[in-house]
Amino acid sequence: MPKYLHSMIRVTDVDKTKHFFELLGLKEVKRFDSEQGRFTLVYLAAPGDEDAQVELTYNWPPADGSPAESYDGGRNFGHLAYRVENIYETCQTLMDAGVTINRPPRDGHMAFIRTPDNISIELLQDGRLEPAEPWMSMPNIGSW
Repeated sequence: MPKYLHSMIRVTDVDKTKHFFELLGLKEVKRFDSEQGRFTLVYLAAPGDEDAQVELTYNWPPADGSPAESYDGGRNFGHLAYRVENIYETCQTLMDAGVTINRPPRDGHMAFIRTPDNISIELLQDGRLEPAEPWMSMPNIGSW
């Protein structure tokens, strides 16, 4: 049975957006900064309901000084996320039903698919599975 985890939105100012959600009563429950990936993730939840989170994703400006990303046309909303018991079995079931796996679970941990309306869905393995074929060799398809 999948478990709802979070919804992700892209933000241009973490502090301003975090403050906005704090006005609604949400609190920061987790933060992750990636120097290599050049992004910050901040997870917020209502006290007592930490299982339903909103993820703020801040993509740092490019190191080369080029302009930062802007988000229009729905790009500011990122995805819904669900934890699954076996990501390989889940992806195989989806593929057998004709669903495209946009980002295969090459790492045994994460995959992305899209709804018929092109809303991204992130699938996250409950725990970790060892990377396995055919997933390790599958290319990305489209965007997610």
